[in-house]
Amino acid sequence: MTKAYEFNWRRSVPEELLSGSFFDVWEEVFIGSKEKGEIIYEQDALVKVDEFGFFIYWKSEGKEGQVLELCQVNDIRAGGVPKDARLFSELQSRFKNNLEELSLTICSGTDMVNINYTHIVCSSTDLAKIWQNGLRSITNNNKANNICPMICLKKHWMKLGFLSDSAGQIPVRCIAKTFASGKTEKYIYQCMKEVGLPYEKNDTIRPEYWTFEIFYQLYHKICPRSDVEELFNSITQGKSNYINAKQLIEFLNERQRDPRLNEILHPFYDEKRALEIVTTHEPNQDLIQKGLLSQDGLIRYLMSNENAPVFLDRLEIYMDMDQSLSHYYCNSSHNTYLTGRQFGGKSSVEMYRQVLLAGCRCIELDCWDGKGEDQEPIITHGKAMCTDILFKDVIYAIRDCAFVTSPYPVILSFENHCSKKQQYKLAKYCDEILGELLLREPLNGYPLEPKIPLPSPNDLKYKIVIKNKRLNQEDEKVELELWKKGQLAQDEDEENEDPSAILTTEDIDKKFMIQEYVEPEQIAMANYRYTGATQHIHPYLSSLVNYAQPIKFQGFDVAEEREICFHMSSFAENTALGHLKTQAIEFVNYNKRQLSRIYPKGTRADSSNFLPQVFWNAGCQMVALNFQTSDLPMQLNQGKFEYNGGCGYLLKPDFMRRKDRIFDPFAESPVDGVIAAQCSVRVISGQFLSDKKVGTYVEVDMYGLPTDTIRKEFRTRMVPANGLNPVYNEEPFVFRKVVLPDLAVLRIAVYDENGKMLGQRILPLDGLQAGYRHISLRTEGNFPMSLPMLFICIELKIYVPDGLGDLMDALSDPRAFLSAQEKRIAQMKAMGIEETDIQNLALIKQQRDDEIRREEYKIDNITIDMVKEDKLYLRILRKHQKENDRLHKRQEKERAQIQKNQVVAIEKMTKSSKNDADLRKDPNVVNLVSQQIKQWSELMDKQHSEQWESYRLQMINENKVQKKLFQQLQSIQIKHLEGLFEKENKDMKMKQAKISVETAKEVANDKTLRNKAEKERRLKEKNSNNTKKFIEERKNAAVRQNKEREKLKKIHEKQLQDLDKMIENVMYIQFN
Repeated sequence: MTKAYEFNWRRSVPEELLSGSFFDVWEEVFIGSKEKGEIIYEQDALVKVDEFGFFIYWKSEGKEGQVLELCQVNDIRAGGVPKDARLFSELQSRFKNNLEELSLTICSGTDMVNINYTHIVCSSTDLAKIWQNGLRSITNNNKANNICPMICLKKHWMKLGFLSDSAGQIPVRCIAKTFASGKTEKYIYQCMKEVGLPYEKNDTIRPEYWTFEIFYQLYHKICPRSDVEELFNSITQGKSNYINAKQLIEFLNERQRDPRLNEILHPFYDEKRALEIVTTHEPNQDLIQKGLLSQDGLIRYLMSNENAPVFLDRLEIYMDMDQSLSHYYCNSSHNTYLTGRQFGGKSSVEMYRQVLLAGCRCIELDCWDGKGEDQEPIITHGKAMCTDILFKDVIYAIRDCAFVTSPYPVILSFENHCSKKQQYKLAKYCDEILGELLLREPLNGYPLEPKIPLPSPNDLKYKIVIKNKRLNQEDEKVELELWKKGQLAQDEDEENEDPSAILTTEDIDKKFMIQEYVEPEQIAMANYRYTGATQHIHPYLSSLVNYAQPIKFQGFDVAEEREICFHMSSFAENTALGHLKTQAIEFVNYNKRQLSRIYPKGTRADSSNFLPQVFWNAGCQMVALNFQTSDLPMQLNQGKFEYNGGCGYLLKPDFMRRKDRIFDPFAESPVDGVIAAQCSVRVISGQFLSDKKVGTYVEVDMYGLPTDTIRKEFRTRMVPANGLNPVYNEEPFVFRKVVLPDLAVLRIAVYDENGKMLGQRILPLDGLQAGYRHISLRTEGNFPMSLPMLFICIELKIYVPDGLGDLMDALSDPRAFLSAQEKRIAQMKAMGIEETDIQNLALIKQQRDDEIRREEYKIDNITIDMVKEDKLYLRILRKHQKENDRLHKRQEKERAQIQKNQVVAIEKMTKSSKNDADLRKDPNVVNLVSQQIKQWSELMDKQHSEQWESYRLQMINENKVQKKLFQQLQSIQIKHLEGLFEKENKDMKMKQAKISVETAKEVANDKTLRNKAEKERRLKEKNSNNTKKFIEERKNAAVRQNKEREKLKKIHEKQLQDLDKMIENVMYIQFN
């Protein structure tokens, strides 16, 4: 059973803050040059904090109630006195000489530059301490920034209750203003009347009658949720006014659950869990008893923490924090001191406080020699006409705020332009002010030696690390000794740089003669030349540097060879892009071992930011941005680092950390071991998007690897004149293939008809939840907005290439796949088709193709009879027959001639004798007969030998011809087989070419693809999948054909072996 995650976002509010205390409250609201401000002062105001820790609110006798949202409060400081002399005098008279000790300053704002300061003066120092500690304990609550829409409604209801008039009543006009966008005031007052509230414009409501249920009824009266009603009807199929347990389980498992989730870690919903949801969210007790959920119950569930758009445990520190520091992304700031532009901008100590409280862990300090009598080092943007601030004040601010929101290490990135004399002060202030927070020496187990990895964030908890050039170890040792003895030579030959030195306007005029007027920024930019940090380092400062030692980058190969993990390099964005262009994989490998810092190029005078995603893709840890600019890159940065407890460190994906893995940040195909995802987002509706009656639309973008990044393509239609509850009901925006979900983020932004952003939200894809979700929006500066939200449907899947959908369905849900098969069988049976005719239908085509191929490849066996029927062999036989005939005739002649000669000789000898008996006894006759017998016998032997020799030669010749004919027939078979292969390959290529053409046509005619870019991306994806399939087909064909070749070769070899054996046996029989 899927358990509900217990989201403990509330922090305990101290009793003293709940009960409240009477304080003086004052503000100075500065206008224009900020030299003079409007004074807001209330005496003896009752100041309280609500039980949820949402607001600090106060009200004094006869005045309207005031409210300050604690989610906008980032710091509570001791002290603070007014600049206005009259107010200062009045406060001094009321609190004697303890004003500073009794005062607290509450810093708040919706960005990091425009900070509001609300001051309270307590009645005692003890009470001031209680309130300072109490407020600090409940502010900077990252979890409270992610409360569900239902609690946001409750929060807004509470705020309206605190905004009472001087008589303590709630003005009706304040409530009407909440719902003003898109509805007429007359309609809103009518709805208030229908729920039993006062409804005239100047009426007020007694606080005890202003209950949340009344507000919730009014909300639904004015903003009926027709979008949820439609969803409700789809669940019940329009057959009931309630959702039963079975329907709820089906809805939760099929529409609200990510099918990619592990079933053991994330079990399916069951009846017990469904009934828990009913019990928790159904307001009607009778329905709870029956296990039914009403439409109101469904809305309450959809707007609850249980239905958050992201896994809420990601807001805790859930990552492994014990790996090398180089294995983490680090939230980093560029020129932290600036509040605005890079040229002519204002520097502020406050910015260091703000960025640290916002979770930044690497801040930049541009250090220059101070020119005052005290020779105090300053921080400024040298030679850029920026104001300066004292280095010492910044170090105090860092000490106070470094570990308020995160315990993990802070890196001070020094750009050191100071002389040695003032460098000594840099080191001294860091050493004395930061105290034990400063990491002065390497940790045990992590010496500054080659091949030793950097310590982990956990190892460096509550430590501040200085990033500055360091002397050679031996030189540092010698210079430290000289310094301690007072014998260290000062840098007399070093030319002190003046950070404020600029060209005169007269000089600039010579460069801009064609212009009538020269802007001050042009003067600064014309004069500006980046000056590298000094190479002359004071040994005291050098000795404080350890794990962040910047060096000049000499190449990835040199860094890999040296393997010095505590060496790091900084790159301007354009230089870093150049390295990515030429050596992307090497850059990733470098970042596995060492730190890299990327900062904006010098031409970004307006303090705009580059997109950090491209450098995160390469594993760059410190992607430094201008925190004062709330642009898209900064929103991506804040959205990304909001997770893992907002601690400022995020563990990089596994393949970007392991030495045995190779990762190309420009890869377009899935990474080994990483499952590509498919994400679709359907924007259904919005609520409270604007307090004006304006048209609105929504954009949905994806940022990740270059192949995953899709911008400015998906946009809803404009819903005119309704900022309250527009219904978009768009077709889903489909991100078909997200190669690397671990690095991807979803960006959803709402704009009005004039292109002004009304709200936005960044959601990391790896923590996204599927289903119908409400997305609470943020400001441009990523501060939570109480009411504005979107209702969307998110669908998450494993990316499946075209053609593998059925296979994935079968693998991911075999039961559903089989049931679908069974349903089809049943439907076919109803049409009179037997199951035996259809059960293997899906495989018949493949089997048939194999059978056809086997039939085509089938080769007849070559036999001796086939050879003996060959014309060449028959011709040889006829030739041999003629030779035999000639031999027989010649031998017959020889025999006849000898026979004749022998007869003549006998007749001659026996001519005179008439008695046969005497002839037989005649020695001459006997001798003659004996000679003739011998002659005849020799003739027979000779002729027999001739016959056998002729036969032997003929057989050898016949065998040669048989073998030759065998080989000829085999060659014909090989040629035939190669012809089949050639035809098969030709047909396959034609088929593949046809598929490519059809794919292009299919994409061109696909009406679901909204624009040219989406069609190009879809065609590219399909062509890529086709290419892989085509290559695989050709590879398989080549393997199959080679097997057939080898098979035929073995058959032919066997045939020739059998032929040789047969010939050998025949020869043996014939001649032995």
